[in-house]
Parts: sequence; C-alpha cells; structure tokens
Amino acid sequence: MTETKTVNGGRLLVDCLIVQGCDRIFAVPGESFLAVLDALHDSPEVQTVICRQEGGAAFMACADGAMTGKPGVCFVTRGPGATNASIGAHVAFQDSQPMLLFIGDVDRSMRDREGFQEVDFGLMFAPLSKAVLRIDDPRRIPEYVARAWQTAISGRPGPVVVVLPEDMLLDEVSGIAPRPPVYRPAQAVCPDAMTAMMRLIGDAAAPVAIVGGAGWHAKAREHFTAFAERIGLPVAGAFRRQDAVANSSTVWAGNLGYGPNPKLVQRIKDADLILAVGARLGEATTEGYTLVTPDHPGQVLIHIHPDPDELGRVYRADLAICADVGEFAEEAALWDDEVIPFDAGEEAHLQWLDWTTAKPAAFPIDMAACVTAMRASFPDDAIICNGAGNFSGWWHRYWHYNGFPTQLAPTAGAMGYGVPAAVAAALRHPERTVVALAGDGDFLMNGQELATAVQYGCDLLVILIDNGTYGTIRMHQEREFPARVSGTSLVNPDFAMLAKAYGGWSERVETTADFIAALEQARERKGLRLIHALIDPEQLSAGGATISGLRAKAGK
Repeated sequence: MTETKTVNGGRLLVDCLIVQGCDRIFAVPGESFLAVLDALHDSPEVQTVICRQEGGAAFMACADGAMTGKPGVCFVTRGPGATNASIGAHVAFQDSQPMLLFIGDVDRSMRDREGFQEVDFGLMFAPLSKAVLRIDDPRRIPEYVARAWQTAISGRPGPVVVVLPEDMLLDEVSGIAPRPPVYRPAQAVCPDAMTAMMRLIGDAAAPVAIVGGAGWHAKAREHFTAFAERIGLPVAGAFRRQDAVANSSTVWAGNLGYGPNPKLVQRIKDADLILAVGARLGEATTEGYTLVTPDHPGQVLIHIHPDPDELGRVYRADLAICADVGEFAEEAALWDDEVIPFDAGEEAHLQWLDWTTAKPAAFPIDMAACVTAMRASFPDDAIICNGAGNFSGWWHRYWHYNGFPTQLAPTAGAMGYGVPAAVAAALRHPERTVVALAGDGDFLMNGQELATAVQYGCDLLVILIDNGTYGTIRMHQEREFPARVSGTSLVNPDFAMLAKAYGGWSERVETTADFIAALEQARERKGLRLIHALIDPEQLSAGGATISGLRAKAGK
C-alpha cells in the first residue's frame, strides 16, 4: 500500500495485520466488521477460517498462538459473539499464550445507550486480558495494531482485546501506512544473577526443576535440556506443559498437576532447591499451593520468568531472575562454571518410566493399554489436543511427549478445547499427525467445529471417550456425596454416526482389541476420522479411582 492510497479502516486494519506477520484469522462473521471481511476477500496472504461458534474460533486462535509464538487472531461481533469468545481469552490469559481478539462494536454515535448487543468491553475483558484497546480513529489503526501485537507477545504473553466500532471501519483515510513489524523484546540474563544461581545449585543436595510456561519455545527446550542433562538435574513439567522437555530425556521426571507420580511428588517435597523456569507455580502445578508453598520453608526457590509482575507476586523467591526463558536457557547451557553432576536425574527418569508402564486393568476397554498401543504406532511429533476431563489423564500419564509442540491442553481447565485446537493444529502443521481427545461431555461443547475441519480439509483424528457422565465431577461427587448421583449423568447421541454426518470416517468400539484395530484403520486414512470408545463409567480415572472403590471407602 502506498502512502497516497485511500482505503477504509477495514482495509488498513488487514494490511497492518499482514505486515505484523498474520497469515491466518479465525472468525465467526458479523455485520459489525463487514469491512474487514471485505478486505480479507482480496488478501491471499491471510487464510480466513470461518468457524461455527465464537468459543471454537477463540480456542483455535489460542492454540495457534501456542504453536507459533505469534498472536493467534480471532474476529467476532459484539455482544453474543464477544461473550461466546470470552472463554478463549480466559484460556489464553491463564495459559500465557499470545492472542488478539478483535470485536466489532456499535457505531461510535450509539455508544453508551445500551444499543443493540452493546457491552462495555473494557469492564468485561479487564480481568481476562492483558489490555483492552478501542480504535475510534482509523488513522490510529497502525499504532493500535502494533501496540496490541507487542503487548500480546511481550513479558508474560497473553490475549489483547481490540474493539472496532463498525462505522470507524468504514471511514476512509489516506496517507496512512502500516507500522513495521514488532518483535518480542530481548531479555538477556544478568551475569551476576547466573553466578548466584549456579552457586546455589552447586550448594544444593537435592535440587529439582519445574519448567514450562510463559514464552517457552523450541530454543528454550533445547538449551534447558542440555543444561539439565549436563548436571543431572531432575526436570518436572508444570501442569500440562509436558512437551517442555522431550520425555525421552535422561532427566525427565514427569508432570505435575492432577494425578502425578507419587514418587515425583515426594521428590518435590524433599527438594532443598527448586528451579522454576517459565512456570507461574499455579494452583494445579502445586496441588493448591501445598506441594510448593508460597513461603517454601526449608527450600530455596530460584524463579525465572519473563514478566517482572509474576516474580514475587505469589511466591517468595530467594533469587528472582527476569529474563526470556530462551535467553536464560541458552546462557545456562553455555555457562562455564562446572557444577558437580547429580545422580538424581537418571533416578527420577527411571521412576517416571515405571509410572508410565501400563498395568493391566479388568475393563472391556483398558484405557492405559489403549494409550500404550497408540504410543507405539504414532510418530513422536504427533500433536495431542485435549480439553478438560478425567479422560485426558490417561494421556497425561501414559503418553510420551517427545516432539515440540506436541501438547495443546488448557491449563485453565476449559472443556471443549480439544477439537478446535486440533483444527488449528491440522491447519498449522498439515504434515503431522493431529489427535483430538475428548470426553462425551467435553466433545458436545465444541463438536460442531468438525464442520470447520471438513470445510478446510483438515487431516485429524478424534478419539471420543464416552462413559455417559461428566466423569471428573462424578468422581468428586462420589468422593463427597457417595451414591448420591445428581446432575452428572448424560444421554448421548451416536457419536460415530454424527461423525459420518459431518463427512468423516468413524468406528464405534467397546473393547481394547476393537480400539487398537480401529486405531490402525484410522492411521491408514486421511481427513476427519473419529473413534467412538464406550467405556465403563466405573473406570473413573487414570489414577485408579472407581465408583465402587470411592463408595466402599465411604462405607456406602
């Protein structure tokens, strides 16, 4: 675009996004941003993915940001569209993933009258985003787009909401050009801080690292693995950050979160030094701030995070280092001072290998055996996508996440994330195997995005675990109110037929052998595939919880 060209706000906005590196937009169309859709019509640089519900579109943008490190971009309309999309902003915020949520709004002249579908987005999204920006003057579009992009990727990455009045997008301007691309600021590590860190680690007897989170990427993974392996440092992944280090690494100790290896939990409790890199040490990772307490008496905490606002916010740190995790990891890998290697890394890895070795279970479909069989036949770089529910626990325990990125799973615990994330993954990495994991309750929250998958030719496999109940809540219910089932039972459709209605291949399975056979059939096919696995609700979790066991424990 030349500086003398006259364009409307919608065209200028799209041009600015293209300059920043946007190549894909997820959207549900709305009349409030028709000028943007019109500009996208003539923008081959950007693929516009039209979704079936705004929550699915926002989840796709969140997952895309997680894979690329660039903001995933989502467009929705005001009111109902924005409220539907808010779940994606919430996940991007808690997961520290860069995302831009553009919301078409009422005309500027109608603001503050509670017009049709009007919402105060500044109030609504304040706790769900890093910033809420509003563009009232089309001449400032380049400024705001660059600012939104920069904010989303800097420090602790996260979502930025940009509000677009409909009439502003139609205004014409001339002599305005997009700003140049912006990049994540470099945050080098202070050498004195590195010296202090190495001294603390060298003085420790039982150190443990907890990694994964804000700004984690392939560079951080490679260098931190080299550092940890060199000194024999056991490495645990924060909740749903299991691909932060290749699980084949000789120092990988497993994942924290729900249902972790008891031996890993004990190792964390016994540690005299905890090195947290990128992780916020949130509620799930720390078992409600009890596994590692905010004041951690008897333990030294070294906390590395790219956002100064996270350091000291909840946890008292003995050494706080504000730095990009990749820059930190590279500096640690190249550090000259020798640390006498620990022998705990190899021991922790062997304990994890034992923990992920499936033991036979007496159920028609033995989920641990199914995941083990799947692991043996799928490539290391397969991308596993899941929402929330006990069904995901079998993969969290028995799957080996060796490639990167290979885990798309919301640390915010949002249901309905798996299918949209798999669509985003299949579009971003068409050369890789993509699997969406879903429970029956989880699937029906965003299963409509299978239509999006088919429309855009996505190659993905859905494994749908159907036990006729909201399994996680049922487990808690049986623990707290045994034998008093209320509000957790589900009557489901025939999911295999539903997948066929969308134009995919499907198979209904009720035994382990049938599951493994269906898996092989699915691997030989392309496009949308779905395995509908009916499991006994008695098989509540990967940790061995059963309905009868919980009732027996309560004397019911």
